[in-house]
Amino acid sequence: MAALDLEYPGADLIRGGLDDWRRGIESVPALLVQVGAPRLRYLGIDTPPTSVESPEHHLYALLAADTPDSAHSRYNALIRRLVSFERAAARALGRARTLRDSRPAS
Repeated sequence: MAALDLEYPGADLIRGGLDDWRRGIESVPALLVQVGAPRLRYLGIDTPPTSVESPEHHLYALLAADTPDSAHSRYNALIRRLVSFERAAARALGRARTLRDSRPAS
């Protein structure tokens, strides 16, 4: 959990998502954290078991329900923030090289 104590890009979003997820709130940040859960766990961040099947699709559907015209760009911006956080945390932990190997096959 030490990685969240630092101010990496997107840390606020990850913190909020973890809080929502643990409280059972289905929010954009909670779904984003579920998308990144395998890599976040690899980085030592304690995440609950994923609560939805295909969090990527669920996140996109939630964004599209709110603002259909901008769902795609909002989804991509959120994923970029998640990746920025993961990369900064990996660099700080000295795991930048192995992080790319920890990505699940799509």
